[in-house]
Amino acid sequence: MSARLREKYQGEVRKRLQDKFGYGNAHQIPKLAKVVLNMSVGEAIVNGKVLDTAVAELQAISGQRPVVTKAKKSIAAFKLREGMNIGAKVTLRGERMYVFLDKLFNVVLPRIRDFRGLPRKSFDGRGNYNLGLREQVVFPEINFDKVDKMRGLDIVIVTTARNDEEAMEFLTAMGLPLQKGSSSNSGLQR
Repeated sequence: MSARLREKYQGEVRKRLQDKFGYGNAHQIPKLAKVVLNMSVGEAIVNGKVLDTAVAELQAISGQRPVVTKAKKSIAAFKLREGMNIGAKVTLRGERMYVFLDKLFNVVLPRIRDFRGLPRKSFDGRGNYNLGLREQVVFPEINFDKVDKMRGLDIVIVTTARNDEEAMEFLTAMGLPLQKGSSSNSGLQR
């Protein structure tokens, strides 16, 4: 499957960014570095089978086998010990990254109830964009009838942009639906 988003980047987005920011070198033009999906499963402390379900869902969403993440520190109040399995993450690069972002921008985000765009303040100052989804069922790969519990999902879009202004211009040109104003959104985590 060819990545439409990669073709869009090479065909029109690179030229648009070159004209707007006047880069002297083609390697200065921002591009996608990777996309990281992270799902934290707090109830895995008590029930380990919950983590297996989360890993299977994350694998269906990303098309790649997730890595199980472990606790870095012990926290007695949560009965958490160092080294316990508490989540899963996937790092997408190359063709899978472009296919996932195309699906995210054009299929998943419009399925969120009362979606009016993503907040503009979620850039981290280094040209990366962070967003959190409250429910994994907005992805078409997840069968709603087989879901035992709604779980959140964090998505980090890492770019080579030097600052937020370049990253915002780059990601909106790629199709990231940002809000016109700065109001909150109900389907996203803050």
